[in-house]
Amino acid sequence: MKTTRLQGKRLGRLAQRALIVMVTLLLSLPLVTRAAETGEAMSEPGHFRYEGVALCPGGCAFGVKFSTKGVLVVGTSAVRHEDKEVNPAEEAGIKVKDILLAINGHEVNAVKEVGEAVSASNGQPLTLTVERGGKTKTLTLTPVKTQEGYRAGMWLRDSTAGIGTVTYVDPQTGEFGGLGHGICDVDTGALMPMKRGSAMKVEIGGVVKGQVGKPGEIKGYFRPERCGNVLCNTVCGVFGVFSEIPQGISEAIPVASRHELSEGNAEIICTLGEDGPKHYTVAISKIDRNGTDNKNFVITVTDTALKERTGGIVQGMSGSPILQNGKLVGAVTHVLINDPAKGYGIFIENMLDAAELPNL
Repeated sequence: MKTTRLQGKRLGRLAQRALIVMVTLLLSLPLVTRAAETGEAMSEPGHFRYEGVALCPGGCAFGVKFSTKGVLVVGTSAVRHEDKEVNPAEEAGIKVKDILLAINGHEVNAVKEVGEAVSASNGQPLTLTVERGGKTKTLTLTPVKTQEGYRAGMWLRDSTAGIGTVTYVDPQTGEFGGLGHGICDVDTGALMPMKRGSAMKVEIGGVVKGQVGKPGEIKGYFRPERCGNVLCNTVCGVFGVFSEIPQGISEAIPVASRHELSEGNAEIICTLGEDGPKHYTVAISKIDRNGTDNKNFVITVTDTALKERTGGIVQGMSGSPILQNGKLVGAVTHVLINDPAKGYGIFIENMLDAAELPNL
């Protein structure tokens, strides 16, 4: 099957413009307690919009660093004012998971900017523009004076960093997809709104083996070199453009539709150490062919070597490509807390849809 260049509505345009530190695995797999029951597929196979598309399976580790678009509210708290406890943020109607976009009409994208506006308020009301559930709201916040200065009673976050796995790379454009799920705030679980992001080279420092009730994880280090741009963060993965194709990437293979995926044997590719991307056997079951999110089928690790090394699926393997019958069918997304040998996968077409690729 011929390789077809992917020209994403979002990625294609942006691609044309376009200390080693220990990091916590904030990009790790979401955790679920048990596999959901799925019924028979209700839809019938139809036209596959990615017919003829071939991509290079990833399996290599990469780092993500990004700043948020706006500032995410991760909590509110009371502050001491005139010998009593008050909560200015709560009184203003601010809620956890709100995204603070502007103060008095001025855009804010950093916690520092919010702090400066509150400190300079002298206790006068501030007009906040916030996004909540996809809708914009206007709220009025009145900071109060404390012993430390003016305070608003908000806990905020404006950036994140971590390590995940590349799912695919377009060999002609360098565009890539990874993780298979979005990067969410570690405290609230909210999808983090991205303003700008960087893909970073990493080194894997080891693996903490998973156990029942205690998922394992891949430990890694950011290297100083930036290797590309991260352009969007979605429920079905992160997407961007590499400045050069990563080493160890396999040759391009066709992508499969959800209707081509079958229960039974498959392979995943992931990086657990300096030996680079390796193939491991898994079994696929409970396929929900109508799924549009990032939990479309169940994966069970059957590879003895992988189970001995990791205990099954571990945090940091999210995005590991899944291959079946010579095609790229999806990616690993979740691990089950009560059975680390099992997890969920996402259809590759759901990831490509999230990257806003056109009809081909």
